[in-house]
This record gives sequence, C-alpha cells and structure tokens, in this order.
Amino acid sequence: MNMDMDKINKIIEKISSIGDIQLSDIPCVDLYMDQITTLFEDKLSDTKRDESEKILTKTMINNYTKAKALLPPKNKKYSKSHIILMALIYNMKQVLSINDIKLVLMPILDRLSTSNSSASDLLEQIYASFLDIKEHDLKSLKGNFEGTFDITNNKTESMELEDKDLASIMLLVLTLTEQASIQKQLAESIIDHFFKTASK
Repeated sequence: MNMDMDKINKIIEKISSIGDIQLSDIPCVDLYMDQITTLFEDKLSDTKRDESEKILTKTMINNYTKAKALLPPKNKKYSKSHIILMALIYNMKQVLSINDIKLVLMPILDRLSTSNSSASDLLEQIYASFLDIKEHDLKSLKGNFEGTFDITNNKTESMELEDKDLASIMLLVLTLTEQASIQKQLAESIIDHFFKTASK
C-alpha cells in the first residue's frame, strides 16, 4: 500500500471545493417536495460518497417532520425557512442524532411556529454565518491536514517496520477519526449543557 500524496492532495482539493445551498439558490416562492429534493440533488451532489446515494428523499423529509425537527409544510409547500432548516439538518445529520438536531433547532422552530417574522431573519443570518465559517474551514483544510499528516508520518518513521506505508495510512485514518470523534463529543456536550436543560 503506497502513501500517494498526489492522490491525497486531490482528495483534499475535491472536498475543499464542495458547494453548498446558498441563500441566493433558494427561491422566494414556496416549493413542493419534489422541487426541494431536486434542488438538494443539484447543489449537493458533490458531497456524495457513492453515485447511487440520495442527498435528500421524501422519506427523509417526512421523518424529520415526524420527529419534530422540521415544521410541517403549508398546503404541501415548503417555505425558504423550511429549506434552510433542511440544509442545516443535512449538515448536522452527518454527526448528530435526529434527537440532538431537534434539540438544537427547537428554539428556532418554536419561534417560526408562532409566525414570528424575526425568526426567519434570525434563521437566515445564522445560516449565512454558518456558510461563511464552513467556507473558511474548507480553505483551512489543507493546512490543518498537513499538520496531522506530519505528526502521523513522524510516528511511523520511527517504527521498525517493513511496511511503513500501511502503518502510516492506518495511523492517519485513526487520527482523523479520533479528531472527528472529539469534535462530535464536544458538540454533544454543548447540546447536553445548553439545549437539553433548556428543553426541560
């Protein structure tokens, strides 16, 4: 197994260039479910690991609504706020349980359900800021990865092994998953401290 840095750099470049659903992509008119699934498929297809994977399905949308992580549609149509919430759910579901997602979104959902116009503005500003931070993180990905790669490479260089490439790749994957796990634990602890107690 050969540690091919050109291949790894191409992977990082691909991940760094992944698009998102921008506020300007969301129409001002309400959409039917089919239109929403098409929008997500068009804008987020680069995030697929496998070509057959679905970004967002009718079943997923119905499940989020049943779990009360998403407000029900009005006359089978979804507003801009619905679409932003779905985009946030899509990002969070990679890491968090649907119950944790519901806890995070509940303060906004409560405000939106009372037709609070400022709630829509708040949601849009949170989403716009989230996209800015995400873009910054993606731009920083290569530099952050290089630090992790250097640490794992230095560890394997000191090992007395025949197959240092295998050890290096395995250690790299283990370290990346450990970093992701720590971030997940941190997010869950913040939810437990700030959102679980607020919902009681």
